[in-house]
Formats: sequence, C-alpha cells, structure tokens
Amino acid sequence: MSVLNTVISWFMKKRMHQIELFLKYPIEVQEEVRRKLVDSAKSTEWGKQYGYADLRTAHDFRQRIPVSSYEQLQPYIDRIMRGEQQVLWPSEIKWFAKSSGTTNDRSKFIPVSEEALEDCHYKAGKDLLSMYCHLNPDTRLFAGKGLTIGGSHQISQLNNDSYYGDLSAVLMQNLPFWAEFIRTPELSVALLEKWEEKVVRIGTETMKQDVTSISGVPTWIIVLFRWMLEHSGKQHMHEIWPNLEVYFHGGVSFNPYRAQFKELIPGRHMHYMETYNASEGFFGMADRFDTDEMLLMLDYGIYYEFVDPAEAQHPNARTFTLEEVEVDKVYAVIISTNAGLWRYLIGDTIRFTSLNPFRFRISGRTKQYINAFGEELMVENAEQGLKAACEATGAQIRDYTAGPVFLTTASKGRHQWLIEFEHAPTNQAMFNDILDRRLREVNSDYDAKRQNDLALLTPDILVVADGTFYGWMKKRGKLGGQNKVPRLANDRKFLDDILLYLGEA
Repeated sequence: MSVLNTVISWFMKKRMHQIELFLKYPIEVQEEVRRKLVDSAKSTEWGKQYGYADLRTAHDFRQRIPVSSYEQLQPYIDRIMRGEQQVLWPSEIKWFAKSSGTTNDRSKFIPVSEEALEDCHYKAGKDLLSMYCHLNPDTRLFAGKGLTIGGSHQISQLNNDSYYGDLSAVLMQNLPFWAEFIRTPELSVALLEKWEEKVVRIGTETMKQDVTSISGVPTWIIVLFRWMLEHSGKQHMHEIWPNLEVYFHGGVSFNPYRAQFKELIPGRHMHYMETYNASEGFFGMADRFDTDEMLLMLDYGIYYEFVDPAEAQHPNARTFTLEEVEVDKVYAVIISTNAGLWRYLIGDTIRFTSLNPFRFRISGRTKQYINAFGEELMVENAEQGLKAACEATGAQIRDYTAGPVFLTTASKGRHQWLIEFEHAPTNQAMFNDILDRRLREVNSDYDAKRQNDLALLTPDILVVADGTFYGWMKKRGKLGGQNKVPRLANDRKFLDDILLYLGEA
C-alpha cells in the first residue's frame, strides 16, 4: 500500500501544473470554455432556437440567451427525462441528479451528461486530492481508504434509458475503476436508501478499516461518529482511525460544526478543506487549509456569470463576466454547463475575497432558506406546511420566523419556530404535528433528515405574545415601507435577537 500511496500522490501532484494554467490565464480559460460550450450545442434544439451557429462574443451570448430558473428550463428537462435527445446538449443524457428546492415540485432533476461526469465532477474529485497532496506533501492519504457518506436516494429508473438519484449516488454508480481502490464502504452499502440502516452498516464495515479521509455533509458525519463511538467504547475518532488526516466538507456551512469536530477528532494533525459542489456542477474548493475561502475552478466545462441578487429575477438584469466582478460585492451565480444548463440561476450568492486568484466565500441564497443540516427548507415549503396546519386547527398566523437549533455533542439538531397567532390553534400539538408532516411531504431532503429522528428532531415551536414582532421590528427601525419579518434564516441571528427582546420587554 505504501507503493500505491507514492504512485498516486505523484500522479495527483502532476495536475497542479494544469491548475496553475487557469490561475495564470483565468479570463482566457473561461472564454475558451464559453466558445466550446456554444460550438458543441449549436446543432441542439436549444442551439438552433438561439442561433448558436453565428454566436461569437460573450456580449452576444448575454444579449441573446435568457437567464433561466429551473422552472423555465423544466419543460426541456422533462422531455429529456422521457428519452428525447439533442434538446439542450448534444451527447446522450440518461442520468439525472435529484435535488429539492423548487417552488413547484418536491424535487428538481438536473441533467448529468457524460462530459459533466468526466470533465467536471470526477475531474474535481482528482483536483481536490491533488490540491491536498500539494498542501501536504508527506500525506499518507492513499495508504488507507476514503470514506464518503452520500445521499438518501438510490438510483431509480425513469424509463428504459434514464435513471435518477442523489448526485452522490449518481457519481458512485459511475465511478471510474481507479476510484474503487481508494474508497469505502462497498457500493451496495453506500447506496442504501434507509439512513438509519446505512449508518449502522457503514459504521460496522469501516470500524476496522484504515480510514484516512472522510467527505460528506457535517450533519451525517457527526451521526456516524456518534454511533461508532457509542458502539466501540472509544473516546474520539482517532482511537478508531488513528491515520485519519483530512475531512473534505461542503453542502452546508461548516462553522456551526467546527468545534464539535475538534472534540470528536482532537489533535493538531487533522485538516479540513471546504468544497462547493452541487447537482449542477462542482464550482470551488479550498486551496489552503482551515478556511472557508475557495478557489473558483475555471476549467470544468462551466462558464460563469454573476448578477446583483436584487436583480436576479429581472429578465434584463445586467450580468457580469469574471473580468468584471469586484471584491466584497455579493453576486448571484449564473452558470452555463456541459450538461445543457444555459445561463442558469443556481440560487447561491457568493462574495469574492480575491481576484488574483479568484477566491470567494458562499454568502447565502437568493431566497430565504434553512439548510443547516442539508434539508434545503425554502419559504415556499414553510408556507405550505403552515397553511395545512392552520386549516386543520382553525389557526391564523400573524407573523413567524424560523431557524436552526444546531447539533451539539449532547443533542441533535432541529428547527425552532417563533409564531405569533391572530387566532391560536384549537390543538397546539396537532398544529405542530401537521406542520412537520406537511414539510416532510413537500421536501424530500427535510424528510430524509427527519427519518427516525436520526439527525433532525421535531420542530420546536414557541408561541409568542401579541405584538412581539411589531415591537421587535420597531426596535430595529424596520416598521413600514418594504420592511418585512424574515421568514427563514440559516443561522440564529433573528431568533436570538427576538428571544433577547422578549427577555428585555
């Protein structure tokens, strides 16, 4: 295994020369990506519709192609899911990554082409390892196994030629042969659908293995660690995996979990690397240890544009190319990809911290949300849940806000809701139960986290007194005009401020 570690480490370090190329010529690399995307798709239905054959410049691209949401691209994607080809992208598309978050459907289905698999997701996986080897030349990473905890949905068949699942499941199902040598657990376990069973099987299978790296959403990694420590009688994870050296994390902010990981994996030799990947593509990774700043990856077949979040929904919004962005301004991200997502508004906002190289931090979403545990709870979901609970219990809501109660080493996470009623429910327990059940019905990611209370407990609903939100908004100087009570937040800023206000009132 030491020979394998040496060979793979050498191979991974070679990729750094290519990364240095786009670091040196970022604008030129991005322009080349745009030209290749347009040229590749000129014979598709979309390409013919928008005249890709004579589309030359970035300016023409911005003027001719509309910025699109998922709902606007969905009719094209639905046709591809039914088996049509040459619609948005020229090569055959038979894989779709399932993800929650749209306003009309429980889930959205993102097309995943062969080019997206090879030139984006798998290339990014190799780059992440290459970056780590570059930062840690004495690594023993490949002397052991890399543990990945994937999503909640297995691969499912849409028709004879089309399949869908969580992005992690799609990637695992199509992994190149070399990746199987360095990953764990075995594929049948990694793709289990029931989370409770999956945690037990992964914990049991990997307990005696030499795991040197882990990757996945912090919520589920913590669940696994707790199970393993409870069943092994060990005090911390280095007693189980003494050679564990790096955690590649993404999906949600790591900040609330950082202290817990320090307790679960004590010592100075553990490294943490932030990543920014989604069903639509792999966008960024840390090029330094222990930072939430990431390097924008520019040669994955993704062309980037940026827009003021306040203008993101406007059809004629002014967009900016990479050479036009500024440090410390918040931008909503627009992508065109090698899977046929054209000028697609992905819903994330970022703030550039450096333009040489292009480093950034994720600053939030274009809409309010809670995603502290990977549940992607949107305002639309919340409204549906509250509506069902009110109808069943005769309640009327005056105002509300909600946010996370973060995991601790002693307790699981949950959502906390502060609700001010115009008319209280006839049965508060029923209201709480229906809200939770309706949220599970309309959001598959929330439902997965609520399975058997594994990572997310039932909502904690606090009924506040009449006038609470009015008084709080007045205290903040936010009465009238366009000011609104924030509905969902991914931190406790508003919740804690309201609770503090109630304590002072």
